[in-house]
Amino acid sequence: MTAKPTLLFISPQFLFPMDAGGKIRSANILKNLKGGAFRTCLLAPATIEEENRWRSDLGALADETAYFRAPTGGPFRGLRRAGAFLGDLPVSACAIAGAASRNAVSDALSRRPDLVLFDYVQSLASAPVTIGAPHIFFAHNVETEILDRHAATAHSVMKPVWAHEAAKMRRFERRASTQADGVITVSERDAEIFRNEFGARTALAIPTGVDADYFNFDPPADDAPPRLVFTGSMDWKANQDGVSWFMNEIWPLISAKRPDATFVVIGKNPPVWLVSQAQARGLNWRFTGFVDDVRLSAKGAAFVMPLRVGGGTRIKAFEAMAMGLPVVSTTLGVEGLNVEAGAHYLEADDPASFAAATLALLEKPPLRRDIALRARRLVETEFSHQAAARVFERNCLAILEAAR
Repeated sequence: MTAKPTLLFISPQFLFPMDAGGKIRSANILKNLKGGAFRTCLLAPATIEEENRWRSDLGALADETAYFRAPTGGPFRGLRRAGAFLGDLPVSACAIAGAASRNAVSDALSRRPDLVLFDYVQSLASAPVTIGAPHIFFAHNVETEILDRHAATAHSVMKPVWAHEAAKMRRFERRASTQADGVITVSERDAEIFRNEFGARTALAIPTGVDADYFNFDPPADDAPPRLVFTGSMDWKANQDGVSWFMNEIWPLISAKRPDATFVVIGKNPPVWLVSQAQARGLNWRFTGFVDDVRLSAKGAAFVMPLRVGGGTRIKAFEAMAMGLPVVSTTLGVEGLNVEAGAHYLEADDPASFAAATLALLEKPPLRRDIALRARRLVETEFSHQAAARVFERNCLAILEAAR
C-alpha cells in the first residue's frame, strides 16, 4: 500500500477560538482534509494556555500537530511596528517572521514533507531561502488590494502610509507568486489577479464554505423588531471602516425614518474610539465584543455589510444567509461570492441606496422571507465546508503532481 503524501500546513495563528473568517476557513478545511488523500501536519504558534484549553479540539485539525511559542506583543510592539514600516517587508509579514517561527518552520521542513502550504502569503516571511519541497500559499485575500483600498478611503494624513505599505506588499506578493509552485485562492476573481498581475504559474480557487447545520435556518418573524446585525472581528481595519461609514453616513438616514431601529455589532475587540462615538451620539447601538456563540446574538430583521475595504470573500455573508437573515451589502461586501443581487441579497453602494434597501427589509416582511429562503437554498446546495475542502484537496494534488 502506497503511503499518503505529507502536507505540511503552516499557520501564522492559533486557530481557536474560530472567531475570525480566516480561522474559520482554515480550521474547517483542515478538519475536512483529515482522512483524505494527504497525511496532514499542522504547525502553528500557541501559548501553553491555548494548548491546554483547546486540547480536546486540536486532534480534529490534523493527523499531526506541532506548536511553537511565539512572543506576545509586549511593551515595545509599537516601536517594532514602526521599525517594520521603514523596512522592506510589509508590516504584517514582519509580525510573523520572528525567530521562533523561523526556527519552527526550518525544523518542520527538515522532516521532508511532500508539499508545504503556507496559510496567508505573509507566512512565507518565516520560510528559509530554500524550502526544499514543492510549496504553495493559501491566499485568503489579495493583500495588496486591501491596502490599496485603505489608501483610497483614508484621510489625507494616512493615505501615504497605506500607499507605502501597499507598494511593499505588491512586491512581496509578486515575488511569492512567481516562486511558489501554486496559489490557492478563495475566489476565481482572486485567482485571475494572482495569475495576471502577480505572475503565478498556477492559481486555483476554492468555494467559500459554511456549516449550514450549525447555522440553522431561523428567519425573522413578520413582526420582528427593527434590529440590524453586523458580525466581524472588530480589530480588523476593514470592519472598523465599514461600521464607521455606516455610523456617519447611513445610520442617520435609517434612524430618521425608523427611530425605533437598533443595531448590534458582534465581534471581538471593538475599538474604544468607535464605541465612544456611538455612545456620545446616543445611538441605539450595542457592541458585544467576543461572544462564544454568534448565533445567540445574531437575532434581528436584517444583516448589513457596509464594507468599502477588504479582499477575498466574506464568510459572514454566507453565515447570515444560512441563518435566514436577509442581507444588505455593498458590491465589495459580497465580492467573489456566487450570489445574485435582488435574489440572494440587496446591493447598495452609496449611503442613500444602502439606507433605502435596509428600510425596505425592515418594513416589508414578504421581501425578507423571499430573500432569506433563496439565500438559504443557495448555501445548502453549493457552499458547504466539505465541498470547499474537497476542491482544496484536488487543487493541492494537482499542484503537487505538476511540481513533480
